[in-house]
Amino acid sequence: MSRDVSELAGSRDSGTTALPHTTPSHPAAAATMPAIIVVALGTMLAPLNSTMIAVALPWIGRDFGASVATTSWLVIAYLVAMAGIQPAAGTLGDRLGRRPLVLGGLIAFGVASAGAALSPTLPLLIVARVCQAAAGAVLVPNGTALVRELVPQAERARRFGQIGAAISCAAAVGPPLGGVLIASAGWRAVFAANIALIAPALWLGWRALPVTTRVRERRPFDLAGAVVLAALLCAVAATLTRWPAFRQQAGAAQLAIAGLLAAGVIGFVRYELRHAAPALPPRLFVRRGFAAATAANALSNLALYVTLLATPILLARRGGWSSATIGLLLATLSGATVLASPLGGRLADRLGRRWPAVLGLALLTAGVVPLALGGSTVALPALLAGLPLAGAGL
Repeated sequence: MSRDVSELAGSRDSGTTALPHTTPSHPAAAATMPAIIVVALGTMLAPLNSTMIAVALPWIGRDFGASVATTSWLVIAYLVAMAGIQPAAGTLGDRLGRRPLVLGGLIAFGVASAGAALSPTLPLLIVARVCQAAAGAVLVPNGTALVRELVPQAERARRFGQIGAAISCAAAVGPPLGGVLIASAGWRAVFAANIALIAPALWLGWRALPVTTRVRERRPFDLAGAVVLAALLCAVAATLTRWPAFRQQAGAAQLAIAGLLAAGVIGFVRYELRHAAPALPPRLFVRRGFAAATAANALSNLALYVTLLATPILLARRGGWSSATIGLLLATLSGATVLASPLGGRLADRLGRRWPAVLGLALLTAGVVPLALGGSTVALPALLAGLPLAGAGL
Protein backbone atom coordinates (compact mmCIF):
# COMPACT_ATOMS: atom_id res chain seq x y z
CA MET A 1 0.00 0.00 0.00
CA SER A 2 1.40 3.38 -0.94
CA ARG A 3 -0.92 5.55 1.13
CA ASP A 4 -0.23 6.61 4.69
CA VAL A 5 -2.14 5.23 7.62
CA SER A 6 -3.57 8.71 8.07
CA GLU A 7 -5.11 8.57 4.59
CA LEU A 8 -6.87 5.31 5.40
CA ALA A 9 -8.01 6.71 8.72
CA GLY A 10 -9.48 9.67 6.89
CA SER A 11 -12.04 7.40 5.27
CA ARG A 12 -13.50 6.50 8.67
CA ASP A 13 -16.33 8.35 10.29
CA SER A 14 -15.91 10.76 13.19
CA GLY A 15 -16.00 7.96 15.76
CA THR A 16 -12.25 8.20 16.32
CA THR A 17 -10.02 10.93 17.71
CA ALA A 18 -6.26 10.97 18.25
CA LEU A 19 -5.04 11.26 21.84
CA PRO A 20 -2.42 13.94 22.55
CA HIS A 21 1.16 13.77 23.90
CA THR A 22 2.68 11.62 21.19
CA THR A 23 6.09 11.51 19.58
CA PRO A 24 6.86 13.68 16.53
CA SER A 25 5.59 12.10 13.34
CA HIS A 26 9.03 11.81 11.73
CA PRO A 27 11.95 11.95 14.21
CA ALA A 28 15.58 11.91 13.13
CA ALA A 29 16.96 8.76 11.55
CA ALA A 30 19.27 8.14 14.53
CA ALA A 31 16.26 8.17 16.85
CA THR A 32 14.24 5.78 14.71
CA MET A 33 16.98 3.19 14.18
CA PRO A 34 16.60 1.48 17.62
CA ALA A 35 12.86 1.09 17.01
CA ILE A 36 13.54 -0.36 13.54
CA ILE A 37 16.00 -2.85 15.08
CA VAL A 38 13.41 -3.94 17.66
CA VAL A 39 10.76 -4.37 14.95
CA ALA A 40 13.20 -6.31 12.77
CA LEU A 41 14.15 -8.66 15.64
CA GLY A 42 10.50 -9.18 16.54
CA THR A 43 9.29 -9.85 13.01
CA MET A 44 12.22 -12.24 12.43
CA LEU A 45 10.54 -14.63 14.87
CA ALA A 46 7.77 -15.52 12.41
CA PRO A 47 9.94 -16.71 9.48
CA LEU A 48 12.49 -18.31 11.80
CA ASN A 49 9.77 -20.44 13.39
CA SER A 50 8.28 -21.25 10.01
CA THR A 51 11.49 -22.50 8.40
CA MET A 52 12.91 -24.29 11.44
CA ILE A 53 9.64 -26.15 12.03
CA ALA A 54 9.58 -27.17 8.37
CA VAL A 55 12.87 -29.01 8.83
CA ALA A 56 11.73 -30.50 12.15
CA LEU A 57 8.37 -31.91 10.98
CA PRO A 58 9.61 -35.37 9.91
CA TRP A 59 11.39 -35.86 13.23
CA ILE A 60 8.46 -34.57 15.31
CA GLY A 61 6.18 -36.98 13.46
CA ARG A 62 8.51 -39.89 14.22
CA ASP A 63 8.76 -39.04 17.93
CA PHE A 64 5.00 -38.74 18.39
CA GLY A 65 4.07 -41.46 15.89
CA ALA A 66 1.95 -38.99 13.90
CA SER A 67 1.15 -38.83 10.20
CA VAL A 68 2.20 -36.06 7.83
CA ALA A 69 -1.37 -34.70 7.79
CA THR A 70 -1.40 -34.53 11.60
CA THR A 71 2.00 -32.90 12.03
CA SER A 72 1.14 -30.38 9.31
CA TRP A 73 -1.24 -28.80 11.84
CA LEU A 74 1.85 -27.44 13.58
CA VAL A 75 2.16 -25.14 10.57
CA ILE A 76 -1.54 -24.80 9.69
CA ALA A 77 -2.63 -23.83 13.21
CA TYR A 78 0.22 -21.33 13.42
CA LEU A 79 -0.67 -19.61 10.15
CA VAL A 80 -4.42 -19.68 10.78
CA ALA A 81 -3.97 -18.06 14.18
CA MET A 82 -1.64 -15.44 12.70
CA ALA A 83 -4.17 -14.63 9.96
CA GLY A 84 -7.19 -14.60 12.26
CA ILE A 85 -5.71 -12.52 15.06
CA GLN A 86 -3.73 -9.88 13.15
CA PRO A 87 -6.72 -7.73 12.09
CA ALA A 88 -7.94 -7.52 15.69
CA ALA A 89 -4.41 -6.95 16.98
CA GLY A 90 -3.91 -4.05 14.60
CA THR A 91 -7.14 -2.46 15.85
CA LEU A 92 -6.01 -2.89 19.45
CA GLY A 93 -2.74 -1.19 18.54
CA ASP A 94 -4.70 1.78 17.19
CA ARG A 95 -6.48 2.08 20.53
CA LEU A 96 -3.76 1.18 23.03
CA GLY A 97 -0.64 2.35 21.22
CA ARG A 98 2.11 0.30 19.59
CA ARG A 99 4.68 0.12 22.40
CA PRO A 100 2.73 -2.05 24.93
CA LEU A 101 1.62 -4.50 22.24
CA VAL A 102 5.08 -4.90 20.73
CA LEU A 103 6.66 -5.50 24.14
CA GLY A 104 3.78 -7.74 25.26
CA GLY A 105 4.02 -9.74 22.04
CA LEU A 106 7.74 -10.35 22.64
CA ILE A 107 7.12 -11.57 26.20
CA ALA A 108 4.24 -13.82 25.15
CA PHE A 109 6.28 -15.31 22.30
CA GLY A 110 9.05 -16.22 24.73
CA VAL A 111 6.63 -17.91 27.15
CA ALA A 112 4.96 -19.84 24.31
CA SER A 113 8.34 -20.95 22.94
CA ALA A 114 9.30 -22.35 26.35
CA GLY A 115 5.98 -24.20 26.45
CA ALA A 116 6.60 -25.66 22.99
CA ALA A 117 10.08 -26.86 23.96
CA LEU A 118 8.64 -28.67 27.01
CA SER A 119 5.46 -30.07 25.40
CA PRO A 120 5.06 -33.80 26.23
CA THR A 121 2.40 -34.51 23.57
CA LEU A 122 1.62 -33.38 20.03
CA PRO A 123 -1.72 -31.70 20.96
CA LEU A 124 0.03 -29.60 23.62
CA LEU A 125 2.74 -28.72 21.10
CA ILE A 126 0.05 -27.54 18.66
CA VAL A 127 -1.48 -25.41 21.45
CA ALA A 128 1.93 -23.87 22.15
CA ARG A 129 2.32 -23.13 18.45
CA VAL A 130 -1.05 -21.34 18.45
CA CYS A 131 0.12 -19.27 21.42
CA GLN A 132 3.29 -18.42 19.50
CA ALA A 133 1.17 -17.32 16.56
CA ALA A 134 -1.11 -15.21 18.76
CA ALA A 135 1.94 -13.41 20.15
CA GLY A 136 3.37 -12.94 16.66
CA ALA A 137 0.01 -11.67 15.39
CA VAL A 138 0.10 -8.95 18.05
CA LEU A 139 3.74 -8.14 17.39
CA VAL A 140 3.98 -8.02 13.58
CA PRO A 141 1.21 -5.55 12.56
CA ASN A 142 1.96 -3.17 15.40
CA GLY A 143 5.68 -3.24 14.70
CA THR A 144 4.98 -2.54 11.03
CA ALA A 145 2.61 0.30 11.91
CA LEU A 146 5.20 1.75 14.28
CA VAL A 147 7.78 1.94 11.50
CA ARG A 148 5.25 3.55 9.15
CA GLU A 149 4.50 6.19 11.79
CA LEU A 150 8.16 6.97 12.50
CA VAL A 151 9.71 6.91 9.00
CA PRO A 152 9.00 9.53 6.28
CA GLN A 153 7.23 8.17 3.21
CA ALA A 154 10.23 8.78 0.92
CA GLU A 155 12.36 6.42 3.05
CA ARG A 156 9.81 3.74 3.86
CA ALA A 157 10.56 1.29 1.07
CA ARG A 158 14.27 1.42 1.94
CA ARG A 159 13.60 0.89 5.64
CA PHE A 160 11.14 -1.91 4.96
CA GLY A 161 13.69 -3.39 2.58
CA GLN A 162 16.16 -3.47 5.48
CA ILE A 163 13.58 -5.10 7.72
CA GLY A 164 12.75 -7.49 4.88
CA ALA A 165 16.43 -8.41 4.63
CA ALA A 166 16.50 -9.15 8.36
CA ILE A 167 13.34 -11.26 8.04
CA SER A 168 14.81 -13.08 5.06
CA CYS A 169 18.04 -13.61 7.00
CA ALA A 170 16.02 -15.33 9.72
CA ALA A 171 14.31 -17.45 7.08
CA ALA A 172 17.69 -18.28 5.55
CA VAL A 173 19.30 -19.16 8.87
CA GLY A 174 16.24 -21.15 9.97
CA PRO A 175 16.70 -24.32 7.90
CA PRO A 176 20.44 -24.88 8.50
CA LEU A 177 20.16 -23.76 12.13
CA GLY A 178 17.17 -26.03 12.64
CA GLY A 179 19.03 -28.92 11.03
CA VAL A 180 22.07 -28.42 13.28
CA LEU A 181 19.94 -28.03 16.42
CA ILE A 182 17.90 -31.13 15.61
CA ALA A 183 21.02 -33.19 14.91
CA SER A 184 22.77 -32.05 18.11
CA ALA A 185 19.99 -31.56 20.66
CA GLY A 186 16.69 -32.77 19.13
CA TRP A 187 13.77 -30.91 17.66
CA ARG A 188 12.83 -29.22 20.97
CA ALA A 189 15.91 -27.03 20.65
CA VAL A 190 14.39 -25.18 17.67
CA PHE A 191 11.89 -23.53 20.03
CA ALA A 192 14.45 -22.64 22.69
CA ALA A 193 16.48 -20.80 20.03
CA ASN A 194 13.88 -18.01 19.98
CA ILE A 195 15.30 -16.57 23.21
CA ALA A 196 18.36 -15.39 21.27
CA LEU A 197 16.11 -12.89 19.44
CA ILE A 198 13.57 -12.13 22.14
CA ALA A 199 16.00 -11.15 24.93
CA PRO A 200 17.85 -8.35 23.06
CA ALA A 201 14.62 -7.14 21.43
CA LEU A 202 12.96 -6.78 24.84
CA TRP A 203 15.95 -5.00 26.36
CA LEU A 204 16.27 -2.51 23.51
CA GLY A 205 12.51 -2.11 23.08
CA TRP A 206 11.97 -1.25 26.74
CA ARG A 207 14.60 1.48 26.44
CA ALA A 208 13.93 2.82 22.94
CA LEU A 209 10.36 2.28 21.73
CA PRO A 210 8.44 5.57 21.69
CA VAL A 211 4.88 6.18 22.79
CA THR A 212 2.94 6.72 19.56
CA THR A 213 -0.47 8.05 18.59
CA ARG A 214 -3.46 6.36 20.16
CA VAL A 215 -6.99 6.52 18.82
CA ARG A 216 -9.94 7.08 21.14
CA GLU A 217 -12.50 4.77 19.59
CA ARG A 218 -16.17 5.06 20.51
CA ARG A 219 -17.27 2.18 18.31
CA PRO A 220 -17.41 -1.39 19.73
CA PHE A 221 -14.52 -3.75 19.17
CA ASP A 222 -15.40 -6.54 16.70
CA LEU A 223 -14.49 -9.55 18.85
CA ALA A 224 -17.12 -11.75 17.19
CA GLY A 225 -15.76 -10.97 13.73
CA ALA A 226 -12.22 -11.90 14.77
CA VAL A 227 -13.41 -15.21 16.26
CA VAL A 228 -15.52 -16.09 13.21
CA LEU A 229 -12.64 -15.25 10.86
CA ALA A 230 -10.32 -17.62 12.74
CA ALA A 231 -13.03 -20.32 12.77
CA LEU A 232 -13.57 -19.99 9.01
CA LEU A 233 -9.84 -20.26 8.33
CA CYS A 234 -9.68 -23.38 10.51
CA ALA A 235 -12.62 -24.90 8.64
CA VAL A 236 -11.03 -24.23 5.25
CA ALA A 237 -7.69 -25.64 6.42
CA ALA A 238 -9.37 -28.74 7.88
CA THR A 239 -11.31 -29.30 4.66
CA LEU A 240 -8.17 -29.08 2.54
CA THR A 241 -6.24 -31.37 4.91
CA ARG A 242 -9.00 -33.98 4.88
CA TRP A 243 -9.84 -33.60 1.18
CA PRO A 244 -8.48 -37.04 0.17
CA ALA A 245 -10.98 -38.61 2.59
CA PHE A 246 -13.78 -36.32 1.40
CA ARG A 247 -13.13 -37.36 -2.20
CA GLN A 248 -14.21 -40.90 -1.32
CA GLN A 249 -17.60 -39.70 -0.12
CA ALA A 250 -20.68 -39.17 -2.22
CA GLY A 251 -21.01 -36.08 -4.35
CA ALA A 252 -23.83 -34.82 -2.14
CA ALA A 253 -21.54 -34.82 0.90
CA GLN A 254 -18.89 -32.86 -0.97
CA LEU A 255 -21.49 -30.32 -2.10
CA ALA A 256 -22.74 -30.01 1.47
CA ILE A 257 -19.23 -29.27 2.76
CA ALA A 258 -18.63 -26.71 0.01
CA GLY A 259 -22.05 -25.15 0.65
CA LEU A 260 -21.43 -24.80 4.39
CA LEU A 261 -18.08 -23.10 3.77
CA ALA A 262 -19.59 -20.75 1.17
CA ALA A 263 -22.48 -19.88 3.51
CA GLY A 264 -20.00 -19.16 6.31
CA VAL A 265 -17.94 -16.83 4.12
CA ILE A 266 -21.02 -14.99 2.84
CA GLY A 267 -22.42 -14.64 6.36
CA PHE A 268 -19.10 -13.33 7.64
CA VAL A 269 -18.82 -10.72 4.87
CA ARG A 270 -22.40 -9.53 5.45
CA TYR A 271 -21.78 -9.24 9.19
CA GLU A 272 -18.56 -7.27 8.67
CA LEU A 273 -20.29 -4.91 6.22
CA ARG A 274 -22.86 -4.05 8.89
CA HIS A 275 -20.39 -3.65 11.76
CA ALA A 276 -19.31 -0.12 12.68
CA ALA A 277 -15.65 -1.15 13.21
CA PRO A 278 -15.16 -4.52 11.49
CA ALA A 279 -12.13 -6.71 12.25
CA LEU A 280 -11.62 -7.21 8.51
CA PRO A 281 -13.30 -4.40 6.54
CA PRO A 282 -14.57 -5.91 3.27
CA ARG A 283 -14.82 -2.45 1.68
CA LEU A 284 -11.01 -2.22 1.66
CA PHE A 285 -11.00 -4.86 -1.07
CA VAL A 286 -13.00 -2.59 -3.36
CA ARG A 287 -9.76 -0.65 -3.84
CA ARG A 288 -8.04 -2.31 -6.79
CA GLY A 289 -4.53 -1.62 -5.53
CA PHE A 290 -5.24 -2.99 -2.06
CA ALA A 291 -7.04 -6.04 -3.42
CA ALA A 292 -4.26 -6.82 -5.91
CA ALA A 293 -1.47 -6.37 -3.34
CA THR A 294 -3.30 -8.53 -0.80
CA ALA A 295 -3.93 -11.28 -3.35
CA ALA A 296 -0.28 -11.19 -4.44
CA ASN A 297 0.87 -11.50 -0.84
CA ALA A 298 -1.55 -14.34 -0.16
CA LEU A 299 -0.63 -16.37 -3.24
CA SER A 300 3.13 -15.82 -2.90
CA ASN A 301 2.99 -16.90 0.74
CA LEU A 302 0.99 -19.96 -0.29
CA ALA A 303 3.71 -20.86 -2.79
CA LEU A 304 6.41 -20.26 -0.16
CA TYR A 305 4.87 -22.41 2.55
CA VAL A 306 3.95 -25.24 0.20
CA THR A 307 7.59 -25.32 -0.90
CA LEU A 308 8.89 -25.15 2.67
CA LEU A 309 6.60 -27.97 3.79
CA ALA A 310 6.84 -30.24 0.77
CA THR A 311 10.59 -30.19 0.21
CA PRO A 312 11.76 -31.58 3.61
CA ILE A 313 9.12 -34.32 3.61
CA LEU A 314 9.90 -35.21 0.00
CA LEU A 315 13.66 -35.48 0.61
CA ALA A 316 13.28 -37.29 3.95
CA ARG A 317 11.18 -39.95 2.20
CA ARG A 318 13.81 -40.44 -0.48
CA GLY A 319 16.35 -41.43 2.14
CA GLY A 320 19.96 -40.39 2.51
CA TRP A 321 19.09 -36.82 3.50
CA SER A 322 19.96 -35.61 7.00
CA SER A 323 18.18 -32.71 8.72
CA ALA A 324 21.30 -30.54 8.29
CA THR A 325 21.53 -31.25 4.55
CA ILE A 326 17.85 -30.50 4.01
CA GLY A 327 18.27 -27.27 5.95
CA LEU A 328 21.17 -26.20 3.74
CA LEU A 329 19.12 -26.84 0.61
CA LEU A 330 16.20 -24.75 1.89
CA ALA A 331 18.65 -22.01 2.84
CA THR A 332 19.28 -21.39 -0.86
CA LEU A 333 15.69 -20.13 -1.13
CA SER A 334 15.75 -17.74 1.82
CA GLY A 335 19.42 -16.81 1.29
CA ALA A 336 18.56 -15.38 -2.12
CA THR A 337 15.81 -13.36 -0.46
CA VAL A 338 18.37 -11.84 1.91
CA LEU A 339 20.42 -10.57 -1.02
CA ALA A 340 17.48 -9.32 -3.08
CA SER A 341 15.35 -7.61 -0.38
CA PRO A 342 17.40 -4.39 -0.10
CA LEU A 343 17.52 -4.18 -3.90
CA GLY A 344 13.75 -4.55 -4.04
CA GLY A 345 13.32 -1.70 -1.56
CA ARG A 346 15.60 0.60 -3.55
CA LEU A 347 13.85 -0.24 -6.81
CA ALA A 348 10.49 0.52 -5.20
CA ASP A 349 11.71 3.93 -4.01
CA ARG A 350 13.01 4.79 -7.48
CA LEU A 351 10.48 3.16 -9.82
CA GLY A 352 7.37 2.89 -7.68
CA ARG A 353 5.88 -0.25 -6.15
CA ARG A 354 4.22 -1.83 -9.16
CA TRP A 355 7.04 -3.01 -11.44
CA PRO A 356 9.33 -4.41 -8.73
CA ALA A 357 6.35 -6.34 -7.36
CA VAL A 358 5.47 -7.75 -10.78
CA LEU A 359 9.09 -8.69 -11.43
CA GLY A 360 9.34 -10.43 -8.07
CA LEU A 361 6.16 -12.42 -8.66
CA ALA A 362 7.42 -13.48 -12.09
CA LEU A 363 10.73 -14.72 -10.65
CA LEU A 364 8.88 -16.58 -7.88
CA THR A 365 6.62 -18.27 -10.41
CA ALA A 366 9.56 -19.36 -12.54
CA GLY A 367 11.39 -20.66 -9.49
CA VAL A 368 8.63 -22.99 -8.29
CA VAL A 369 7.83 -24.40 -11.75
CA PRO A 370 10.33 -27.33 -11.41
CA LEU A 371 8.76 -28.45 -8.13
CA ALA A 372 5.23 -27.98 -9.48
CA LEU A 373 5.93 -30.03 -12.62
CA GLY A 374 8.30 -32.62 -11.18
CA GLY A 375 6.54 -33.31 -7.89
CA SER A 376 8.07 -36.27 -6.07
CA THR A 377 10.40 -36.94 -9.02
CA VAL A 378 11.89 -33.45 -9.20
CA ALA A 379 15.62 -33.59 -9.86
CA LEU A 380 18.09 -32.08 -7.41
CA PRO A 381 19.67 -29.75 -10.03
CA ALA A 382 16.22 -28.35 -10.78
CA LEU A 383 15.67 -27.65 -7.08
CA LEU A 384 19.10 -26.04 -6.76
CA ALA A 385 18.26 -23.73 -9.66
CA GLY A 386 14.62 -23.05 -8.81
CA LEU A 387 14.77 -22.39 -5.07
CA PRO A 388 17.21 -19.43 -5.26
CA LEU A 389 15.22 -17.93 -8.14
CA ALA A 390 12.02 -18.18 -6.09
CA GLY A 391 13.79 -16.65 -3.10
CA ALA A 392 15.00 -13.70 -5.16
CA GLY A 393 11.45 -13.14 -6.38
CA LEU A 394 10.09 -13.17 -2.85
